[in-house]
Amino acid sequence: MRRCLTAWDLTWLAFGSVVGSGIFVITGQEARTDAGPAIVLSYAISGFSALLSALCYTEFAVDVPVAGAVVGAAGLGRSWSSYFASMIKNDPDFFRMTTSLLVGSMGQARYMTQIARSHMIPPFFALIHPKTGTPVNATLFITLLSSIVGLFSSLDVLSNVFSISTLFIFMLMAVALLVRRYYVRQNTSKEDLMRVLGCLFVIIASSAVGTALWNANKLGWIGYTVAAVVWLIGTLAMSFLPKQRTPKVWGVPLVPWLPSLSIATNLFLIGSLEPDAFWRFFLCTAFMLLYYIFVGVHATYDVEHQNSHYFKDVEPTDQPNHGPFVT
Repeated sequence: MRRCLTAWDLTWLAFGSVVGSGIFVITGQEARTDAGPAIVLSYAISGFSALLSALCYTEFAVDVPVAGAVVGAAGLGRSWSSYFASMIKNDPDFFRMTTSLLVGSMGQARYMTQIARSHMIPPFFALIHPKTGTPVNATLFITLLSSIVGLFSSLDVLSNVFSISTLFIFMLMAVALLVRRYYVRQNTSKEDLMRVLGCLFVIIASSAVGTALWNANKLGWIGYTVAAVVWLIGTLAMSFLPKQRTPKVWGVPLVPWLPSLSIATNLFLIGSLEPDAFWRFFLCTAFMLLYYIFVGVHATYDVEHQNSHYFKDVEPTDQPNHGPFVT
Protein backbone atom coordinates (compact mmCIF):
# COMPACT_ATOMS: atom_id res chain seq x y z
CA MET A 1 0.00 0.00 0.00
CA ARG A 2 1.15 3.50 -0.74
CA ARG A 3 1.82 5.85 2.16
CA CYS A 4 0.00 9.03 1.21
CA LEU A 5 -1.19 10.43 4.56
CA THR A 6 1.08 12.57 6.71
CA ALA A 7 1.14 12.72 10.50
CA TRP A 8 -0.89 15.93 10.27
CA ASP A 9 -3.56 14.17 8.17
CA LEU A 10 -3.80 11.24 10.56
CA THR A 11 -4.03 13.54 13.58
CA TRP A 12 -7.01 15.42 12.19
CA LEU A 13 -8.67 12.23 10.94
CA ALA A 14 -8.49 10.78 14.45
CA PHE A 15 -9.67 14.07 15.94
CA GLY A 16 -12.66 14.19 13.63
CA SER A 17 -13.58 10.62 14.43
CA VAL A 18 -13.42 11.07 18.20
CA VAL A 19 -15.22 14.41 18.16
CA GLY A 20 -17.87 13.22 15.73
CA SER A 21 -18.85 9.96 17.40
CA GLY A 22 -17.75 10.56 20.98
CA ILE A 23 -18.02 14.15 22.10
CA PHE A 24 -21.00 15.30 20.01
CA VAL A 25 -23.04 12.08 20.33
CA ILE A 26 -22.02 9.93 23.32
CA THR A 27 -21.67 12.91 25.68
CA GLY A 28 -25.37 13.74 25.61
CA GLN A 29 -26.45 10.17 26.26
CA GLU A 30 -24.03 9.57 29.12
CA ALA A 31 -24.72 12.94 30.74
CA ARG A 32 -28.44 12.23 30.67
CA THR A 33 -28.41 8.61 31.87
CA ASP A 34 -25.32 8.23 34.07
CA ALA A 35 -22.81 10.96 34.85
CA GLY A 36 -24.86 14.15 34.79
CA PRO A 37 -22.77 17.28 35.41
CA ALA A 38 -19.81 15.02 36.34
CA ILE A 39 -19.37 14.07 32.67
CA VAL A 40 -16.20 16.19 32.72
CA LEU A 41 -14.68 13.82 35.29
CA SER A 42 -15.69 10.87 33.11
CA TYR A 43 -13.73 12.33 30.22
CA ALA A 44 -10.75 12.98 32.50
CA ILE A 45 -10.66 9.34 33.63
CA SER A 46 -11.10 7.92 30.13
CA GLY A 47 -8.51 10.36 28.80
CA PHE A 48 -6.00 9.22 31.40
CA SER A 49 -6.61 5.61 30.41
CA ALA A 50 -6.16 6.48 26.73
CA LEU A 51 -2.91 8.32 27.50
CA LEU A 52 -1.40 5.30 29.25
CA SER A 53 -2.50 3.02 26.43
CA ALA A 54 -1.09 5.40 23.83
CA LEU A 55 2.33 5.11 25.46
CA CYS A 56 2.16 1.31 25.23
CA TYR A 57 1.00 1.47 21.60
CA THR A 58 3.81 3.85 20.73
CA GLU A 59 6.55 1.50 21.92
CA PHE A 60 5.13 -1.34 19.85
CA ALA A 61 4.62 0.93 16.83
CA VAL A 62 8.25 2.10 16.96
CA ASP A 63 9.91 -1.28 17.54
CA VAL A 64 7.36 -3.49 15.74
CA PRO A 65 5.97 -1.32 12.91
CA VAL A 66 3.42 -3.87 11.71
CA ALA A 67 1.76 -3.71 15.15
CA GLY A 68 1.24 0.08 15.06
CA ALA A 69 -2.09 1.71 14.86
CA VAL A 70 -5.06 2.89 13.86
CA VAL A 71 -8.02 2.69 16.33
CA GLY A 72 -11.29 3.68 14.60
CA ALA A 73 -14.44 4.67 16.43
CA ALA A 74 -17.74 4.51 14.58
CA GLY A 75 -20.55 4.32 17.15
CA LEU A 76 -23.93 4.99 15.39
CA GLY A 77 -26.81 5.65 16.40
CA ARG A 78 -30.30 6.29 16.39
CA SER A 79 -33.06 4.47 14.47
CA TRP A 80 -32.80 4.00 10.72
CA SER A 81 -35.72 6.35 10.08
CA SER A 82 -34.20 9.21 12.07
CA TYR A 83 -30.88 8.66 10.29
CA PHE A 84 -32.48 9.23 6.89
CA ALA A 85 -34.42 12.16 8.30
CA SER A 86 -31.16 13.75 9.42
CA MET A 87 -29.73 13.31 5.94
CA ILE A 88 -32.73 14.98 4.36
CA LYS A 89 -32.73 17.86 6.88
CA ASN A 90 -28.99 18.42 6.38
CA ASP A 91 -28.41 17.69 10.10
CA PRO A 92 -24.76 18.25 11.19
CA ASP A 93 -24.90 15.02 13.23
CA PHE A 94 -25.28 13.07 10.01
CA PHE A 95 -22.02 14.42 8.64
CA ARG A 96 -20.20 13.92 11.95
CA MET A 97 -21.20 10.28 12.10
CA THR A 98 -20.34 9.80 8.42
CA THR A 99 -16.85 11.15 9.12
CA SER A 100 -16.44 8.69 11.97
CA LEU A 101 -17.63 5.84 9.77
CA LEU A 102 -15.10 6.70 7.08
CA VAL A 103 -12.21 6.94 9.57
CA GLY A 104 -13.18 3.62 11.15
CA SER A 105 -13.42 1.96 7.75
CA MET A 106 -9.97 3.24 6.80
CA GLY A 107 -8.30 1.71 9.85
CA GLN A 108 -10.24 -1.55 10.01
CA ALA A 109 -9.77 -2.20 6.28
CA ARG A 110 -6.00 -2.18 6.75
CA TYR A 111 -6.28 -4.59 9.66
CA MET A 112 -8.42 -6.83 7.48
CA THR A 113 -5.88 -6.67 4.65
CA GLN A 114 -3.11 -7.88 6.95
CA ILE A 115 -5.29 -10.72 8.22
CA ALA A 116 -6.17 -11.71 4.65
CA ARG A 117 -2.49 -11.84 3.72
CA SER A 118 -2.00 -14.56 6.33
CA HIS A 119 -4.99 -16.43 4.78
CA MET A 120 -6.97 -16.39 8.03
CA ILE A 121 -9.74 -14.97 5.87
CA PRO A 122 -10.05 -15.26 2.07
CA PRO A 123 -7.05 -13.61 0.31
CA PHE A 124 -9.57 -11.82 -1.88
CA PHE A 125 -9.72 -9.12 0.80
CA ALA A 126 -5.96 -8.47 0.53
CA LEU A 127 -6.27 -7.07 -2.98
CA ILE A 128 -4.59 -3.68 -3.42
CA HIS A 129 -5.90 -1.40 -6.16
CA PRO A 130 -3.13 -0.87 -8.74
CA LYS A 131 -3.86 2.86 -9.18
CA THR A 132 -4.84 4.11 -5.73
CA GLY A 133 -2.69 1.68 -3.72
CA THR A 134 -5.53 1.10 -1.22
CA PRO A 135 -7.20 -2.14 -0.02
CA VAL A 136 -10.30 -1.73 -2.15
CA ASN A 137 -12.13 -4.99 -1.33
CA ALA A 138 -11.53 -4.78 2.41
CA THR A 139 -12.61 -1.12 2.47
CA LEU A 140 -15.86 -1.85 0.63
CA PHE A 141 -16.66 -4.82 2.88
CA ILE A 142 -15.93 -2.99 6.14
CA THR A 143 -17.86 0.11 5.03
CA LEU A 144 -20.95 -1.86 3.99
CA LEU A 145 -20.90 -4.04 7.11
CA SER A 146 -20.44 -1.06 9.45
CA SER A 147 -23.21 0.84 7.70
CA ILE A 148 -25.67 -2.05 8.03
CA VAL A 149 -24.84 -2.70 11.68
CA GLY A 150 -24.93 1.01 12.53
CA LEU A 151 -28.21 1.54 10.69
CA PHE A 152 -30.17 -1.12 12.58
CA SER A 153 -28.50 -0.96 16.01
CA SER A 154 -29.12 1.39 18.90
CA LEU A 155 -26.48 3.80 20.17
CA ASP A 156 -26.28 2.36 23.69
CA VAL A 157 -25.63 -1.18 22.42
CA LEU A 158 -22.88 -0.13 20.01
CA SER A 159 -21.19 2.24 22.46
CA ASN A 160 -21.05 -0.42 25.19
CA VAL A 161 -19.70 -3.12 22.89
CA PHE A 162 -17.13 -0.76 21.41
CA SER A 163 -16.10 0.46 24.87
CA ILE A 164 -15.51 -2.98 26.36
CA SER A 165 -13.65 -4.15 23.25
CA THR A 166 -11.39 -1.09 23.22
CA LEU A 167 -10.67 -1.19 26.95
CA PHE A 168 -9.92 -4.92 26.82
CA ILE A 169 -7.45 -4.36 23.96
CA PHE A 170 -5.85 -1.49 25.88
CA MET A 171 -5.38 -3.78 28.87
CA LEU A 172 -3.88 -6.54 26.72
CA MET A 173 -1.45 -4.04 25.20
CA ALA A 174 -0.18 -3.15 28.67
CA VAL A 175 0.17 -6.84 29.56
CA ALA A 176 1.97 -7.51 26.27
CA LEU A 177 4.40 -4.67 26.93
CA LEU A 178 5.29 -6.06 30.35
CA VAL A 179 5.81 -9.53 28.89
CA ARG A 180 7.93 -8.08 26.10
CA ARG A 181 10.16 -6.20 28.54
CA TYR A 182 10.61 -9.04 31.03
CA TYR A 183 10.60 -12.16 28.84
CA VAL A 184 12.82 -13.25 25.97
CA ARG A 185 12.61 -16.92 25.09
CA GLN A 186 16.34 -17.50 24.71
CA ASN A 187 17.44 -15.46 27.73
CA THR A 188 14.77 -15.75 30.42
CA SER A 189 15.11 -18.66 32.82
CA LYS A 190 12.11 -20.73 33.81
CA GLU A 191 12.28 -19.33 37.35
CA ASP A 192 12.20 -15.72 36.12
CA LEU A 193 9.33 -16.56 33.78
CA MET A 194 7.30 -17.93 36.69
CA ARG A 195 8.05 -14.77 38.68
CA VAL A 196 6.88 -12.57 35.83
CA LEU A 197 3.67 -14.57 35.44
CA GLY A 198 3.12 -14.47 39.19
CA CYS A 199 3.48 -10.69 39.30
CA LEU A 200 1.12 -10.29 36.34
CA PHE A 201 -1.44 -12.51 38.05
CA VAL A 202 -1.25 -10.42 41.25
CA ILE A 203 -1.60 -7.15 39.31
CA ILE A 204 -4.56 -8.32 37.22
CA ALA A 205 -6.31 -10.13 40.08
CA SER A 206 -5.99 -7.23 42.54
CA SER A 207 -7.27 -4.80 39.89
CA ALA A 208 -10.24 -7.05 39.11
CA VAL A 209 -11.07 -7.59 42.80
CA GLY A 210 -10.86 -3.87 43.54
CA THR A 211 -13.19 -3.16 40.61
CA ALA A 212 -15.66 -5.82 41.79
CA LEU A 213 -15.66 -4.40 45.33
CA TRP A 214 -16.25 -0.90 44.00
CA ASN A 215 -19.21 -1.97 41.85
CA ALA A 216 -20.70 -4.17 44.59
CA ASN A 217 -20.21 -1.40 47.17
CA LYS A 218 -18.93 -3.90 49.74
CA LEU A 219 -16.23 -3.62 52.41
CA GLY A 220 -15.91 0.09 51.65
CA TRP A 221 -12.51 1.74 51.82
CA ILE A 222 -11.02 -1.23 53.65
CA GLY A 223 -11.53 -3.45 50.62
CA TYR A 224 -10.29 -0.78 48.23
CA THR A 225 -7.19 -0.21 50.33
CA VAL A 226 -6.35 -3.91 50.54
CA ALA A 227 -6.76 -4.33 46.77
CA ALA A 228 -4.58 -1.26 46.13
CA VAL A 229 -1.87 -2.53 48.51
CA VAL A 230 -1.82 -5.95 46.82
CA TRP A 231 -1.56 -4.22 43.42
CA LEU A 232 1.28 -2.10 44.76
CA ILE A 233 3.13 -5.19 46.05
CA GLY A 234 2.74 -7.01 42.73
CA THR A 235 4.02 -4.03 40.75
CA LEU A 236 6.88 -3.41 43.17
CA ALA A 237 7.92 -7.06 42.98
CA MET A 238 7.98 -6.89 39.19
CA SER A 239 10.12 -3.75 39.29
CA PHE A 240 12.88 -5.77 40.99
CA LEU A 241 12.91 -8.43 38.27
CA PRO A 242 15.62 -8.15 35.58
CA LYS A 243 14.45 -6.64 32.30
CA GLN A 244 15.30 -8.80 29.30
CA ARG A 245 14.72 -6.27 26.54
CA THR A 246 15.58 -2.60 26.04
CA PRO A 247 13.68 -0.58 23.39
CA LYS A 248 15.92 0.43 20.49
CA VAL A 249 14.31 3.78 19.66
CA TRP A 250 11.78 4.77 22.32
CA GLY A 251 10.23 3.02 25.28
CA VAL A 252 7.52 3.61 27.85
CA PRO A 253 9.00 5.30 30.94
CA LEU A 254 8.56 4.04 34.50
CA VAL A 255 8.09 0.38 33.59
CA PRO A 256 6.39 -1.56 35.16
CA TRP A 257 4.49 1.21 36.98
CA LEU A 258 2.76 2.90 34.03
CA PRO A 259 1.71 -0.34 32.24
CA SER A 260 0.50 -1.76 35.57
CA LEU A 261 -1.50 1.40 36.20
CA SER A 262 -2.94 1.08 32.69
CA ILE A 263 -4.11 -2.45 33.50
CA ALA A 264 -5.81 -1.29 36.69
CA THR A 265 -7.45 1.74 35.05
CA ASN A 266 -8.82 -0.20 32.08
CA LEU A 267 -10.19 -2.98 34.27
CA PHE A 268 -11.86 -0.37 36.47
CA LEU A 269 -13.51 1.22 33.44
CA ILE A 270 -14.55 -2.19 32.08
CA GLY A 271 -16.26 -2.91 35.40
CA SER A 272 -18.35 0.26 35.06
CA LEU A 273 -20.11 -0.99 31.92
CA GLU A 274 -23.54 -2.61 31.82
CA PRO A 275 -23.81 -6.42 32.20
CA ASP A 276 -25.28 -6.82 28.71
CA ALA A 277 -22.04 -5.51 27.23
CA PHE A 278 -20.16 -8.42 28.77
CA TRP A 279 -22.50 -11.02 27.26
CA ARG A 280 -22.18 -9.51 23.80
CA PHE A 281 -18.42 -9.27 24.16
CA PHE A 282 -18.06 -12.87 25.35
CA LEU A 283 -20.24 -14.19 22.53
CA CYS A 284 -18.27 -12.31 19.88
CA THR A 285 -14.97 -13.36 21.44
CA ALA A 286 -16.05 -17.01 21.64
CA PHE A 287 -17.07 -16.96 17.98
CA MET A 288 -13.75 -15.45 16.89
CA LEU A 289 -11.76 -17.92 19.01
CA LEU A 290 -13.61 -20.87 17.50
CA TYR A 291 -13.01 -19.48 14.02
CA TYR A 292 -9.32 -19.03 14.76
CA ILE A 293 -8.93 -22.54 16.23
CA PHE A 294 -10.79 -24.41 13.48
CA VAL A 295 -9.97 -22.21 10.47
CA GLY A 296 -7.30 -19.59 11.11
CA VAL A 297 -4.62 -21.84 12.61
CA HIS A 298 -4.81 -24.32 9.75
CA ALA A 299 -4.85 -21.58 7.10
CA THR A 300 -1.75 -19.84 8.46
CA TYR A 301 0.04 -23.19 8.84
CA ASP A 302 -0.68 -24.06 5.22
CA VAL A 303 0.69 -20.72 4.04
CA GLU A 304 3.84 -21.10 6.12
CA HIS A 305 4.29 -24.66 4.81
CA GLN A 306 3.95 -23.46 1.22
CA ASN A 307 6.42 -20.64 1.79
CA SER A 308 9.02 -23.00 3.28
CA HIS A 309 8.81 -25.24 0.21
CA TYR A 310 9.02 -22.17 -2.04
CA PHE A 311 12.33 -21.08 -0.54
CA LYS A 312 13.76 -24.59 -0.67
CA ASP A 313 13.19 -24.63 -4.43
CA VAL A 314 14.75 -21.19 -5.02
CA GLU A 315 18.48 -20.62 -5.26
CA PRO A 316 19.88 -18.30 -2.56
CA THR A 317 20.82 -15.66 -5.14
CA ASP A 318 17.28 -15.63 -6.53
CA GLN A 319 15.48 -15.13 -3.21
CA PRO A 320 13.47 -11.89 -3.04
CA ASN A 321 14.35 -9.32 -0.43
CA HIS A 322 10.78 -8.50 0.51
CA GLY A 323 9.91 -11.81 2.16
CA PRO A 324 7.47 -14.58 1.19
CA PHE A 325 5.08 -13.93 -1.64
CA VAL A 326 1.45 -14.16 -0.61
CA THR A 327 -1.26 -13.85 -3.19
